[in-house]
Amino acid sequence: MKVLVTGFNGQLGYDIVNLLKSQNVECVGVDINDFDLTDEKSVRDYVLNYNPNVIVHCAAYTAVDKAEDDRELCYKVNVDGTRYLAKVAKELDAKFVYFSTDYVFPGTGTQMYKEDDQTGPTNQYGITKLKGEEAVKELLEKYFICRISWVFGENGNNFIKTMLRLSETRDKLTVVNDQIGSPTYCKDVAKLVCEMIKTEKYGTYHVTNEGLCSWYEFACEIFKQAGRNITVEPVDSTAFPVKAERPKNSRMSKDKLEENGFERLPTWQDALGRFLKNIGE
Repeated sequence: MKVLVTGFNGQLGYDIVNLLKSQNVECVGVDINDFDLTDEKSVRDYVLNYNPNVIVHCAAYTAVDKAEDDRELCYKVNVDGTRYLAKVAKELDAKFVYFSTDYVFPGTGTQMYKEDDQTGPTNQYGITKLKGEEAVKELLEKYFICRISWVFGENGNNFIKTMLRLSETRDKLTVVNDQIGSPTYCKDVAKLVCEMIKTEKYGTYHVTNEGLCSWYEFACEIFKQAGRNITVEPVDSTAFPVKAERPKNSRMSKDKLEENGFERLPTWQDALGRFLKNIGE
Protein backbone atom coordinates (compact mmCIF):
# COMPACT_ATOMS: atom_id res chain seq x y z
CA MET A 1 0.00 0.00 0.00
CA LYS A 2 1.21 3.48 -0.92
CA VAL A 3 -0.74 6.39 0.58
CA LEU A 4 -0.80 10.12 -0.20
CA VAL A 5 -2.28 12.29 2.57
CA THR A 6 -3.21 15.93 1.92
CA GLY A 7 -3.37 18.55 4.68
CA PHE A 8 -0.35 17.14 6.52
CA ASN A 9 0.16 20.34 8.54
CA GLY A 10 -3.38 20.14 9.94
CA GLN A 11 -4.59 18.25 13.00
CA LEU A 12 -5.94 15.20 11.18
CA GLY A 13 -3.46 14.79 8.31
CA TYR A 14 -0.59 14.92 10.78
CA ASP A 15 -1.98 12.08 12.90
CA ILE A 16 -2.86 9.92 9.90
CA VAL A 17 0.64 10.17 8.41
CA ASN A 18 2.29 9.42 11.75
CA LEU A 19 0.08 6.39 12.34
CA LEU A 20 0.68 5.02 8.82
CA LYS A 21 4.43 5.41 9.28
CA SER A 22 4.27 3.62 12.65
CA GLN A 23 2.53 0.75 10.81
CA ASN A 24 5.35 0.73 8.21
CA VAL A 25 2.98 1.82 5.45
CA GLU A 26 4.66 3.78 2.65
CA CYS A 27 3.13 7.24 2.67
CA VAL A 28 3.73 10.92 2.08
CA GLY A 29 2.07 13.86 3.78
CA VAL A 30 1.65 16.91 1.56
CA ASP A 31 0.47 20.45 2.15
CA ILE A 32 0.18 23.80 0.41
CA ASN A 33 3.95 24.02 -0.26
CA ASP A 34 3.94 20.76 -2.23
CA PHE A 35 1.25 21.59 -4.77
CA ASP A 36 -1.59 24.04 -5.29
CA LEU A 37 -4.90 22.28 -4.71
CA THR A 38 -6.68 24.89 -6.84
CA ASP A 39 -4.49 24.19 -9.88
CA GLU A 40 -5.51 20.99 -11.68
CA LYS A 41 -2.19 20.52 -13.48
CA SER A 42 -0.22 20.99 -10.25
CA VAL A 43 -2.44 18.42 -8.49
CA ARG A 44 -2.31 15.89 -11.32
CA ASP A 45 1.45 16.14 -11.90
CA TYR A 46 2.31 15.66 -8.23
CA VAL A 47 -0.09 12.78 -7.62
CA LEU A 48 0.80 10.91 -10.82
CA ASN A 49 4.47 11.25 -10.01
CA TYR A 50 3.97 9.76 -6.53
CA ASN A 51 1.56 7.14 -7.90
CA PRO A 52 -0.35 6.19 -4.71
CA ASN A 53 -3.00 3.50 -4.52
CA VAL A 54 -4.78 5.37 -1.69
CA ILE A 55 -5.42 9.12 -1.43
CA VAL A 56 -6.55 10.46 1.96
CA HIS A 57 -7.83 13.98 1.45
CA CYS A 58 -7.70 15.97 4.71
CA ALA A 59 -6.85 19.40 3.26
CA ALA A 60 -9.71 21.89 3.24
CA TYR A 61 -10.66 25.54 3.59
CA THR A 62 -12.01 25.47 7.16
CA ALA A 63 -12.25 29.15 8.20
CA VAL A 64 -16.03 28.96 8.59
CA ASP A 65 -16.79 32.67 9.13
CA LYS A 66 -14.19 33.91 6.67
CA ALA A 67 -15.69 31.62 4.01
CA GLU A 68 -18.84 33.76 3.94
CA ASP A 69 -16.79 36.56 2.34
CA ASP A 70 -14.01 34.52 0.73
CA ARG A 71 -16.45 32.34 -1.21
CA GLU A 72 -14.40 31.92 -4.35
CA LEU A 73 -11.30 30.56 -2.63
CA CYS A 74 -13.38 28.36 -0.32
CA TYR A 75 -15.10 26.86 -3.38
CA LYS A 76 -11.84 26.40 -5.28
CA VAL A 77 -10.22 24.52 -2.40
CA ASN A 78 -13.14 22.46 -1.12
CA VAL A 79 -14.91 21.68 -4.40
CA ASP A 80 -12.49 22.11 -7.31
CA GLY A 81 -9.50 20.77 -5.36
CA THR A 82 -11.46 17.71 -4.28
CA ARG A 83 -12.63 17.12 -7.85
CA TYR A 84 -9.07 17.38 -9.20
CA LEU A 85 -7.83 14.81 -6.68
CA ALA A 86 -10.79 12.50 -7.34
CA LYS A 87 -10.11 12.63 -11.08
CA VAL A 88 -6.50 11.53 -10.56
CA ALA A 89 -7.66 8.83 -8.13
CA LYS A 90 -9.92 7.50 -10.89
CA GLU A 91 -7.05 7.58 -13.37
CA LEU A 92 -4.88 5.58 -10.96
CA ASP A 93 -7.75 3.35 -9.76
CA ALA A 94 -6.81 4.47 -6.22
CA LYS A 95 -9.00 4.32 -3.14
CA PHE A 96 -10.11 7.77 -1.97
CA VAL A 97 -10.91 9.07 1.52
CA TYR A 98 -12.71 12.42 1.76
CA PHE A 99 -13.31 14.15 5.07
CA SER A 100 -16.60 15.96 5.30
CA THR A 101 -18.51 17.54 8.17
CA ASP A 102 -21.66 17.73 10.27
CA TYR A 103 -22.20 21.10 8.55
CA VAL A 104 -23.67 19.34 5.49
CA PHE A 105 -26.91 18.95 7.50
CA PRO A 106 -29.40 21.73 8.38
CA GLY A 107 -28.51 21.32 12.08
CA THR A 108 -32.09 21.60 13.36
CA GLY A 109 -34.17 19.38 15.64
CA THR A 110 -32.82 16.78 18.02
CA GLN A 111 -32.68 13.66 15.85
CA MET A 112 -29.51 11.69 15.09
CA TYR A 113 -28.66 12.39 11.45
CA LYS A 114 -28.20 9.16 9.54
CA GLU A 115 -25.62 8.86 6.74
CA ASP A 116 -28.26 8.98 3.99
CA ASP A 117 -30.51 11.65 5.55
CA GLN A 118 -31.45 14.74 3.59
CA THR A 119 -28.60 17.26 3.61
CA GLY A 120 -29.11 21.04 3.71
CA PRO A 121 -26.08 23.11 4.73
CA THR A 122 -26.75 26.62 6.02
CA ASN A 123 -23.35 28.26 5.49
CA GLN A 124 -20.79 28.52 2.73
CA TYR A 125 -18.34 26.10 4.32
CA GLY A 126 -21.03 23.42 4.61
CA ILE A 127 -22.21 24.03 1.05
CA THR A 128 -18.70 23.54 -0.37
CA LYS A 129 -18.02 20.42 1.71
CA LEU A 130 -21.28 18.90 0.45
CA LYS A 131 -20.35 19.75 -3.14
CA GLY A 132 -17.01 18.04 -2.47
CA GLU A 133 -18.92 14.92 -1.39
CA GLU A 134 -20.99 15.09 -4.58
CA ALA A 135 -17.87 15.36 -6.75
CA VAL A 136 -16.38 12.26 -5.09
CA LYS A 137 -19.59 10.25 -5.55
CA GLU A 138 -19.95 11.37 -9.16
CA LEU A 139 -16.39 10.40 -10.16
CA LEU A 140 -15.54 7.40 -8.01
CA GLU A 141 -16.78 4.07 -6.77
CA LYS A 142 -13.87 3.28 -4.44
CA TYR A 143 -14.46 6.04 -1.90
CA PHE A 144 -14.91 6.53 1.83
CA ILE A 145 -16.64 9.77 2.82
CA CYS A 146 -16.04 10.34 6.54
CA ARG A 147 -18.10 13.07 8.19
CA ILE A 148 -16.41 14.37 11.34
CA SER A 149 -17.26 17.08 13.89
CA TRP A 150 -15.76 19.19 16.69
CA VAL A 151 -12.26 17.94 15.89
CA PHE A 152 -9.25 18.17 18.19
CA GLY A 153 -5.67 16.99 17.79
CA GLU A 154 -2.22 17.80 19.12
CA ASN A 155 -0.97 19.44 15.91
CA GLY A 156 -2.93 22.67 15.65
CA ASN A 157 -5.45 24.90 17.35
CA ASN A 158 -8.75 23.67 18.73
CA PHE A 159 -11.42 24.33 21.35
CA ILE A 160 -9.59 22.48 24.14
CA LYS A 161 -6.37 24.44 23.69
CA THR A 162 -8.35 27.70 23.53
CA MET A 163 -10.19 26.91 26.79
CA LEU A 164 -6.96 25.99 28.58
CA ARG A 165 -5.26 29.16 27.33
CA LEU A 166 -8.16 31.40 28.41
CA SER A 167 -8.27 29.75 31.84
CA GLU A 168 -4.72 30.94 32.51
CA THR A 169 -5.79 34.59 32.62
CA ARG A 170 -9.48 34.42 33.58
CA ASP A 171 -11.45 32.95 36.45
CA LYS A 172 -14.79 32.93 34.61
CA LEU A 173 -15.80 31.98 31.06
CA THR A 174 -19.10 31.92 29.19
CA VAL A 175 -19.64 29.08 26.70
CA VAL A 176 -22.62 28.31 24.44
CA ASN A 177 -24.92 25.51 25.56
CA ASP A 178 -27.44 25.29 22.70
CA GLN A 179 -25.26 23.50 20.14
CA ILE A 180 -25.04 19.72 20.61
CA GLY A 181 -22.46 17.44 19.01
CA SER A 182 -19.65 14.94 19.51
CA PRO A 183 -16.06 16.09 20.15
CA THR A 184 -13.77 13.99 17.98
CA TYR A 185 -10.12 13.09 18.56
CA CYS A 186 -7.92 13.00 15.46
CA LYS A 187 -5.89 10.06 16.75
CA ASP A 188 -9.07 7.95 17.01
CA VAL A 189 -10.20 8.99 13.52
CA ALA A 190 -6.73 8.17 12.17
CA LYS A 191 -6.87 4.67 13.65
CA LEU A 192 -10.26 3.96 12.06
CA VAL A 193 -9.28 5.38 8.67
CA CYS A 194 -6.10 3.29 8.61
CA GLU A 195 -8.34 0.24 9.10
CA MET A 196 -10.90 1.39 6.51
CA ILE A 197 -8.42 1.77 3.68
CA LYS A 198 -7.42 -1.88 4.04
CA THR A 199 -11.02 -2.86 3.17
CA GLU A 200 -13.41 -2.39 0.27
CA LYS A 201 -16.34 -1.36 2.48
CA TYR A 202 -16.89 1.86 0.55
CA GLY A 203 -19.52 4.50 1.28
CA THR A 204 -20.40 7.39 3.57
CA TYR A 205 -19.69 7.11 7.30
CA HIS A 206 -20.08 9.27 10.39
CA VAL A 207 -16.82 9.16 12.30
CA THR A 208 -17.04 10.85 15.70
CA ASN A 209 -16.28 9.83 19.25
CA GLU A 210 -19.18 8.30 21.19
CA GLY A 211 -21.46 10.46 23.31
CA LEU A 212 -22.94 13.93 22.98
CA CYS A 213 -22.51 17.24 24.76
CA SER A 214 -22.88 20.99 24.36
CA TRP A 215 -19.83 23.23 24.06
CA TYR A 216 -20.57 24.30 27.65
CA GLU A 217 -20.52 20.69 28.88
CA PHE A 218 -17.36 20.07 26.87
CA ALA A 219 -15.66 23.06 28.52
CA CYS A 220 -16.73 21.91 32.01
CA GLU A 221 -15.25 18.45 31.38
CA ILE A 222 -12.01 19.95 30.02
CA PHE A 223 -11.47 21.97 33.21
CA LYS A 224 -12.51 19.06 35.43
CA GLN A 225 -10.04 16.65 33.79
CA ALA A 226 -7.28 19.27 33.61
CA GLY A 227 -7.78 20.20 37.26
CA ARG A 228 -8.41 23.88 36.49
CA ASN A 229 -10.55 25.82 38.97
CA ILE A 230 -12.63 28.12 36.81
CA THR A 231 -16.29 29.11 36.64
CA VAL A 232 -18.06 28.29 33.39
CA GLU A 233 -21.40 29.91 32.64
CA PRO A 234 -23.78 28.58 29.95
CA VAL A 235 -25.16 31.06 27.42
CA ASP A 236 -27.27 30.99 24.28
CA SER A 237 -25.35 31.18 21.00
CA THR A 238 -26.97 34.57 20.30
CA ALA A 239 -24.51 35.92 22.88
CA PHE A 240 -21.71 35.31 20.37
CA PRO A 241 -22.85 36.66 16.98
CA VAL A 242 -20.92 35.10 14.07
CA LYS A 243 -21.03 35.59 10.32
CA ALA A 244 -21.73 31.93 9.48
CA GLU A 245 -24.68 30.15 11.05
CA ARG A 246 -23.67 27.14 13.17
CA PRO A 247 -25.76 23.96 13.42
CA LYS A 248 -27.54 23.56 16.77
CA ASN A 249 -27.91 19.83 16.15
CA SER A 250 -24.74 17.98 15.14
CA ARG A 251 -25.91 14.59 16.41
CA MET A 252 -24.79 11.95 13.88
CA SER A 253 -25.68 8.26 13.89
CA LYS A 254 -22.76 5.85 13.61
CA ASP A 255 -24.86 2.79 12.74
CA LYS A 256 -23.11 2.31 9.42
CA LEU A 257 -19.74 1.80 11.10
CA GLU A 258 -21.18 -1.07 13.11
CA GLU A 259 -23.07 -2.51 10.13
CA ASN A 260 -19.80 -2.78 8.22
CA GLY A 261 -17.82 -4.32 11.05
CA PHE A 262 -15.87 -1.22 12.11
CA GLU A 263 -15.38 -0.46 15.78
CA ARG A 264 -17.04 2.67 17.09
CA LEU A 265 -14.67 5.27 18.51
CA PRO A 266 -14.21 5.55 22.32
CA THR A 267 -16.26 8.09 24.29
CA TRP A 268 -15.30 11.73 23.89
CA GLN A 269 -14.51 11.92 27.63
CA ASP A 270 -12.00 9.08 27.25
CA ALA A 271 -10.52 10.77 24.17
CA LEU A 272 -10.23 14.08 26.03
CA GLY A 273 -8.30 12.40 28.84
CA ARG A 274 -5.79 10.88 26.43
CA PHE A 275 -5.42 14.18 24.57
CA LEU A 276 -4.74 16.12 27.79
CA LYS A 277 -2.14 13.56 28.81
CA ASN A 278 -0.48 13.82 25.40
CA ILE A 279 -0.17 17.61 25.63
CA GLY A 280 1.20 17.39 29.16
CA GLU A 281 -1.87 18.50 31.12
